[in-house]
Amino acid sequence: MLIETERMIVRDFRNDDVYDLHEILGDAETMKNCEPEYHFEKTQKFLEEFCIEKRGAVAAILKDSNKMIGYILFKSWEENVYEIGWIFNKKYWRQGYAYEACSELMAYGFREMNIHKIVAETIDVQKSVRLMKKLGMKCEGIQRSHTKDNFGNWADIYLYGEIYTD
Repeated sequence: MLIETERMIVRDFRNDDVYDLHEILGDAETMKNCEPEYHFEKTQKFLEEFCIEKRGAVAAILKDSNKMIGYILFKSWEENVYEIGWIFNKKYWRQGYAYEACSELMAYGFREMNIHKIVAETIDVQKSVRLMKKLGMKCEGIQRSHTKDNFGNWADIYLYGEIYTD
């Protein structure tokens, strides 16, 4: 996969992305609404086994520096339904990069891959739900007190989706 936006390239992961990926997955603040931060070996194994071998995610790369600043989950959930999710390097938050990359990836999925529906879920009602809405996704439900966060507190899961329409 290779998608170009104004400021970014969205492409398949490569082994040399490991250090930039670890800047993301190894940071406790960044991973607060996902899971505990990764140690380097876990990042390396995740990159090799999930991102590269299973092709479960793509990398968001800055054009001007060739730095990988975002991990975007993009995998088949079931036939013609994909799941999307994102984790970006905190140094690049609130600059529109996640929206830019994810909106183009969703458009590519609908247009080029004939995906019928794209879904997302989060416990982060602030940043992630706001981005899901900006991406045009609609709330499909809330699973109340369904999972525990990284601090052991019960958290709601917010489910969003977007269906392709011509």
